[in-house]
Amino acid sequence: MEDQELQKSSRVVKVDSPESWNFYVSQAKNQACPIVAHFTASWCIPSVFMNSFFEDLASSYKDALFLIVDVDEVKEVARRLKVRAMPTFMFLKDGNTMDKLVGANPDEIKKRVDGFVQSSRLVHIA
Repeated sequence: MEDQELQKSSRVVKVDSPESWNFYVSQAKNQACPIVAHFTASWCIPSVFMNSFFEDLASSYKDALFLIVDVDEVKEVARRLKVRAMPTFMFLKDGNTMDKLVGANPDEIKKRVDGFVQSSRLVHIA
């Protein structure tokens, strides 16, 4: 029961197919919403460790879309975006990759998310 409630309150959206990836990217592009995507794998301990941190980030940045993609479940998207190591964090704007960070470095991820979301706000206001 607690798990279900936690999932309901999550701001991180799980991508489960190439079609859902395309849908979320398209929606974000139409709404000028930046995307932060966490490419993960259940067998990768650093990736699993980053899940709760990623949830916290999503709660802090409500004007960005946070996606989580399991590379074993959605291989086509990972291959297309050249994700070769986990965890990988991608920053997308208007459907284009603007930045990419490989590794479980919470401080660096927070710094990049903050800069990315701030710059997206400035562009959106201008």
